[in-house]
Amino acid sequence: MVDIADIEKAALRLDGVSIRTPLLQNFDLDQMADGRVLIKPESLQVTGSFKIRGAYNRLSQLTTAEAANGVVAWSSGNHAQGIAAAGAMLDIQTAIVMPNDAPKTKVDNTRRLGGEIISYDRYTGDREAIAIELARERGAVLVPSYDHEQIIAGQGTVGLELAEDAIEMELPPDQVLIPCGGGGLSSGSALALKSRLSNVDVFAVEPSNFDDTARSFEAGERQRISNDARSICDALQTPMPGKITFGINRRQLAGVLTVTDEEVRAAIRFAFRHLKIVVEPGGVVALAAVLSGKLDTAGKITAIVISGGNIDVDLFTEIQAEPN
Repeated sequence: MVDIADIEKAALRLDGVSIRTPLLQNFDLDQMADGRVLIKPESLQVTGSFKIRGAYNRLSQLTTAEAANGVVAWSSGNHAQGIAAAGAMLDIQTAIVMPNDAPKTKVDNTRRLGGEIISYDRYTGDREAIAIELARERGAVLVPSYDHEQIIAGQGTVGLELAEDAIEMELPPDQVLIPCGGGGLSSGSALALKSRLSNVDVFAVEPSNFDDTARSFEAGERQRISNDARSICDALQTPMPGKITFGINRRQLAGVLTVTDEEVRAAIRFAFRHLKIVVEPGGVVALAAVLSGKLDTAGKITAIVISGGNIDVDLFTEIQAEPN
């Protein structure tokens, strides 16, 4: 299992590779929360999301023989960009199985970074099965998007930085909200946060239509949601939590919150108009949870992670044109 030492080692590997994103504060958001809110914008990260952290941590530890055969991954788009970027940095060939309805910006950026894209239908195809067969044919290494110790450790550096910077600011959070798809970011970050802030409550946040972690948390074992589920949050459309990630999350999380697509759209507008940052639907669910009052923030210090900002221009324009 992953521990804080693994996350600290990942932080050393990522030094000079990933950006140490800042902790932002905003008067309007504090007023709405009736407390203090710290914002960690991984939308400003290399490739526009936190995924470079886990991708580089994994690829940088491949043996020479493994690296020579390349890697195969599967992703809705952000892991794809992280894998392609890490591959370019380390001179490793990368191939990524991506849904044919992935946001154009994610597809274009993955190709620009040198990643080979294998398309599939996310509602009828099995991306893991496609990737496994492709890796077998090529003798390549599989790099899962979340359920791997080295991926989790890399993503955990988000929580490590958040805790260290908040302590330095003398604003240690009472609670931290983290977007959750497969659970790599939330599990790794929860481990790091709890190692530095023993009394902090960490919450995962999911789309209400993809609440597999919330259901699993309540049931005490992994639950799969319906194949008919749909959400604007393309980055968080995982049908079931990872085995490793859920094992960590069920021990480390204080709970799991959910937000609707309408609440996500409102948060995208708020982020642009008040925070002056561009965010994607899956990346803004933690902010949506604060804005929609999913938990008590009055008189507390609440930290949120904005996990990504890769949104297509047409969707962003449509959402900004909507009334508040």
